[in-house]
Amino acid sequence: MRRPGSYDAGMPSEILTESDGPIGMVRINRPDASNALNQGLVQRLAAALQRFDHDADIRCMLLLGHERAFATGADVAELIGASLIDIQERGPLARWDELDRLRKPVVAAVCGYALGTGCELVLACDIVVAAETARFGQPEVTLGIIPGAGGTQRLTRVLGKARAMDLILTGRMITAREALQMGLVSRVVPRENCEEEARAVCRELCRRPPLALRAAKEAVRKAYETTLSEGLAYERQLLAMLFATDDQKEGMRAFLEKRPPIFAGR
Repeated sequence: MRRPGSYDAGMPSEILTESDGPIGMVRINRPDASNALNQGLVQRLAAALQRFDHDADIRCMLLLGHERAFATGADVAELIGASLIDIQERGPLARWDELDRLRKPVVAAVCGYALGTGCELVLACDIVVAAETARFGQPEVTLGIIPGAGGTQRLTRVLGKARAMDLILTGRMITAREALQMGLVSRVVPRENCEEEARAVCRELCRRPPLALRAAKEAVRKAYETTLSEGLAYERQLLAMLFATDDQKEGMRAFLEKRPPIFAGR
């Protein structure tokens, strides 16, 4: 069942939301500014994703942009006169950490440019489906600044030092195929198939046990923040906890009975 605009009440149309069954869809809708991310838009984006994250009927979230631009970074017109305090406390990155606390899987469909903060938004997602026309980059250095929403940290962890330095220091763009080769995106498809492929990924995730998905997401993210021995211990702890769930019993019982499992998130 599709619920158009379920969370649009009181929100400007720069963020469009709807639910398609258990999939919560959030679209960045600022085409006149190439989907540049200003302070208000980031706040509404975080709020929309959090609402879906706390909605018991939603199992997966899909983040979308437009054909020409997924998101093209921070709004330079908003930032040019910003002070140090503005950036630290009231800038477009002020609520960015909330994206890291989302528990449910977030799938991104990237059909156009994902630059600067837009590329960092891609890095904050869990599975990224990119169109062949998509372009990625961290061009902040060309404006006299550096990435500030995780670009220097997440990009280095994903790509390695040499490739991260290349992109961040030169500010150059890369193609979707290059991004796939480097490990920045999960899969590349023809432009006309991008959103449908991303929806198909979401539908597949919705058939998986919700508690196991959250645990797996948490464990993978932990791998970027801790030592191998600590990460392995955390992984084992999460695995053991899942044996206290009904979904674990249902999944294994269904496997032995050779039937599709029905997961309830308990």
